[in-house]
Amino acid sequence: MCGIVAILGATDDAVALRKRMVEIGRLLRHRGPDWSGMWTDGNGNYLGHERLAIVDPEGGAQPIRDKDSEVIVTVNGEIYNHKALKADLKSKDTPLTDSDCEAILHVYKEHGEAVCNMLDGIFSFVLFDTRTSPPTWLAGRDPIGVTPLYYGHRADGSIMFASEMKCLVDECPTFQLFPPGHLMTQADQAPRRWFDPEWFNESIPTTPLDLNVLREKFETAVVKRMMCDVPYGVLLSGGLDSSLVASIVNRHARKRTEDGSASEAWWPRLHTFSIGLIGSPDLAAARKVAAHLGTVHHEYNFTLEEGNDAISEVINSIETYDVTTIRAGTPMYLMSRKIKALGVKMVLSGEGADEIFGGYLYFWKAPNKEEFHVETCHKLKALHQFDCARANKTTSAWGVEARVPFLDKSFVQYSMSIDPEEKMCKNGRIEKWMVRKAFDTPEDPYLPQEVLWRQKEQFSDGVGYSWIDHLKEVAEKEITDAQMAAAANRFPVNTPATKEAYRYRQMFETHFKSKASAIDSVPGGPSIACSTAKAVEWDESFKKCLDNSGRSVAGVHAAAYGDDVQGVLKKPRLK
Repeated sequence: MCGIVAILGATDDAVALRKRMVEIGRLLRHRGPDWSGMWTDGNGNYLGHERLAIVDPEGGAQPIRDKDSEVIVTVNGEIYNHKALKADLKSKDTPLTDSDCEAILHVYKEHGEAVCNMLDGIFSFVLFDTRTSPPTWLAGRDPIGVTPLYYGHRADGSIMFASEMKCLVDECPTFQLFPPGHLMTQADQAPRRWFDPEWFNESIPTTPLDLNVLREKFETAVVKRMMCDVPYGVLLSGGLDSSLVASIVNRHARKRTEDGSASEAWWPRLHTFSIGLIGSPDLAAARKVAAHLGTVHHEYNFTLEEGNDAISEVINSIETYDVTTIRAGTPMYLMSRKIKALGVKMVLSGEGADEIFGGYLYFWKAPNKEEFHVETCHKLKALHQFDCARANKTTSAWGVEARVPFLDKSFVQYSMSIDPEEKMCKNGRIEKWMVRKAFDTPEDPYLPQEVLWRQKEQFSDGVGYSWIDHLKEVAEKEITDAQMAAAANRFPVNTPATKEAYRYRQMFETHFKSKASAIDSVPGGPSIACSTAKAVEWDESFKKCLDNSGRSVAGVHAAAYGDDVQGVLKKPRLK
């Protein structure tokens, strides 16, 4: 992932502001260690870019300009349909590079702000158009918010955009998240929605399930994310989601997807990566999947002490004090550093499936399909603040890009149109039953049966159960009862409910200086095993154990299901 920054309409001294833009760019250099670029019109408008070169590494430097330098864009993203978009251009304004991001510039010139809806990919961008008087600009973010973006106004009234909030803390009195699926122009007072699917409005879908369509759409989503001119791999936890991604990539790895499989792949042998404490469930499961697929598998161990030592760095990188995100983000942060050491610059990952299909164990208690579906909608809408932020920022901290095929726009649209009755955990069906069934093809198996039908493990649990226990023990020693008693006085917004949460909040404010905008950018509220606050009401036992670990459902409160979760999973399942 690259890093972008833009300041538009500034009144500062031009020389001083350019120097300041260079300083701000350094704050994002971990996201883009390969090159730095900047454009300015000399009239208070600046676009900056820190590049991670993935596609056209030799010719795709940014900010990108058209041939007359009239339209300029800085992009953090990947545009998977860039070749089709370029081929459909009516103008003679021939693209100057093979960069996928250059497509944004040319499509904008022909279609204006409709460009956002025409892009198939992940993106945050700021585009400046000098053809009008006064000049105009456009900022946009992808539908789910896989790439991060923040914005705010500086003291002189100029507007600023950046990939990470650390760039805005000292520049803008207030700032906020730029919401996913939104765009903004100089004529707008705030971002406005361009992506408005039916699931966003939470209407209950009725489309019958077609397992073949589900399988084909997901396979397409994975293959298009193999677009890459540098070494890449797959993050493999050994769970269903990452294992399916690895299996599909492995099937297509021997040919270059960039030219429609017409030529041999540059890196035909798939590399997979996993991390955990010694003896963790994920490591054992990942080993089994890698052996089945025949990948070059890299297994990393970390100790409890190493993980705890990295917590403050992780919080600074992912810019949150959310407990679940930090628990899961720390192993991912450590693993990304190891991956970078091998020269790998892009990885595919399995985020998003649990939100779309109700894969978290608390979904077993959904009272009806309507509440089940609404909960998945809420989870998807908030994903940019949780798993998307974790996957993007922990990998970007080391100059690695994470791609998430489950959040493909077409795949999400289809999956969220399916009657939610099909997603529910009942009548012998395990969570994410339809995904498992779609890829249960005995004649050409994607995965071993014991992996395909393995119970959900949240990543922070799967890396080793003692990891979470250790974090709680450390917090118990560091945070006093007196501090907890006065927590609401010190932290009136999103008051931490546990000592672990209090500890992370302290670290967060060390990095972000108690800035109200930074605090407000992190979501809060009660949760059980990653649920929204609304789903906590599904069962009385949930209210007594507000912890985001999956074990808070599968272990401590298994009796709430009327039948032990493990017992249910051992019963014959519908296949």
